[in-house]
Amino acid sequence: MDDRGGSFVAVRRISQGLERGNTYHSNSAEAVAGSAAWLGRGLSCVCAQRRESDARPSFDLTPSEEECLQRLQKRIDIAYDSSILEHQEALRALWNAAFPEEELHGLISEQWKEMGWQGKDPSTDFRGGGFISLENLLFFARKFPESFKDLLWKQEGNRSAWEYPFAVAGVNITFMLIQMLDLEAVKPRTIVGAIFLKFLSEDESAFDLLYCIAFKLMDHQWLAMHASYMDFNTVMKTARRQLERELLLEDITRLEDLPSYSLLTR
Repeated sequence: MDDRGGSFVAVRRISQGLERGNTYHSNSAEAVAGSAAWLGRGLSCVCAQRRESDARPSFDLTPSEEECLQRLQKRIDIAYDSSILEHQEALRALWNAAFPEEELHGLISEQWKEMGWQGKDPSTDFRGGGFISLENLLFFARKFPESFKDLLWKQEGNRSAWEYPFAVAGVNITFMLIQMLDLEAVKPRTIVGAIFLKFLSEDESAFDLLYCIAFKLMDHQWLAMHASYMDFNTVMKTARRQLERELLLEDITRLEDLPSYSLLTR
């Protein structure tokens, strides 16, 4: 979506276990034109498109950082599969965290729309972010339950009449972070990605924690910009730039030092 709110870019994962190398691979997601309807038939994303000819440096990793990156990449490569019991249980756990007093009638149910999925089957929305996007949401619900519910129920601030769907926005944030941190490359090719891997080597849950920070920051920007659903990509771009700036601050030694982390603990 451009800054005027006309059209957006929808993304769709087209392969799992992508070959990783030092060259940027644009096939980690297929960019297609979408209509201006909310999220269209895919997932909107603010991903910056780069030409294959763009040259970017890579940063060397310590053995610990390389091992942590490979483990995270394995998580990223796992597609959501509704036939796998672990995935079913994670989805039920997400429902129970969001609606502890409401019984879920089934993994395919109109009830899921209450959480902000596009239809009655959430698995169709996980295609943009994979199983890790469900893990991110579940981590958020368990680690910061009050902030999670504030965003789910849009309890803070003067809200728009046309709000972003909570769950689908969460999938978009997973995808945005994967791109921002260049996590499908063998080595990071941005200083932001290199900095993040230092945090990851010290805390295996760093990606999940950064996800929570990014989600809360996106909502904070949404309110500050008095945004409506047509502004979603603009808000995501703004949140991404802010997150990148914070990761580059000299006095940041852990993710909890990021200024936006305080939004989670108010």
